[in-house]
Amino acid sequence: MRRLFLALVLVMAFLAPQLLAQGAPPQGAADQPYTVEYYYKVQWGHQQEFLDLFLKNHYPLLKKMVSSGRMLSVRIESPAYHTTEDGRWDYRVTIRYRNSTVATTANPDEQKFIQQLWPDQATYKREEQRRFEILVAHWDLPVTDITPEQ
Repeated sequence: MRRLFLALVLVMAFLAPQLLAQGAPPQGAADQPYTVEYYYKVQWGHQQEFLDLFLKNHYPLLKKMVSSGRMLSVRIESPAYHTTEDGRWDYRVTIRYRNSTVATTANPDEQKFIQQLWPDQATYKREEQRRFEILVAHWDLPVTDITPEQ
């Protein structure tokens, strides 16, 4: 039993650095655009409610961040056809950030923007809570364009 434990510890010591190094895929130089896809899976039958709340309470914030130069673009998409339930997603928001640093650090102006865009904070917070209540799953996927140059 002791040998098994020791072997397990040695294997974990060897693999841990490799497992921890697997983060977001590289996307080129630090000063290059960085793209992340955000996926949303909503409780069945609440897709329109989620979209309405997203467009009212989150999309304006994303547009404000684009106008500030933090982000280059925002695109919202939904699938044209359905998939299996385990692979289903309802909305994909693709954001191109100015660079990887901007994409992976907190925006110091976010709270200021939220206050400017939604003076009625009680309503904003209640509606944002509802948007997350009807959310089944959400995941973020940094992507790298690997299309060969012509």
